Amino acid sequence: MTIDTSAGRIVVALDTTHAPVTTANFLHYVDSHRYDGESFYRAMPIGGAGLIQGGIRSDGRRLFPPIAHEPTSTTGLHNVKGAISMANAGAGTARADFFILASDVPSFDATASDPGFAVFGHVVEGMDVVQKILTSPVSPTAGEGAMKGQMLDPPVKIIKVERVK
Repeated sequence: MTIDTSAGRIVVALDTTHAPVTTANFLHYVDSHRYDGESFYRAMPIGGAGLIQGGIRSDGRRLFPPIAHEPTSTTGLHNVKGAISMANAGAGTARADFFILASDVPSFDATASDPGFAVFGHVVEGMDVVQKILTSPVSPTAGEGAMKGQMLDPPVKIIKVERVK
């Protein structure tokens, strides 16, 4: 699958075997072109690297219902450098927003007390683009709570997301 952005192209391999629910949800957004014209809007530093987050921010009516959570403890996938995972506000709340890790973040994996974030693939080409987005300018005042100071200014446009033919 390709994610064409104003900063360049990211190619992602999705894992339909280990994360079928999460992958099907992501592809539902891809196939209905709901990510086209949206953006990567967040760059979150973690340690020496971090993550970039994108999704649907333009219109809540473009969102599909939340999906069942597929924890890393069940899938066997991990939040490592290059992983693509669904953003959530708790198990069973993931919809369209996703993030790509620029470094290993083992604390994002599921534990006995934390469902973590559902990994559903990994970047196979374009980690330089991920890094470029991660180091893009952010607003010191935009964002609420933990996201304050992490909002890209300007956001990086997602031109098109599509399956590789």
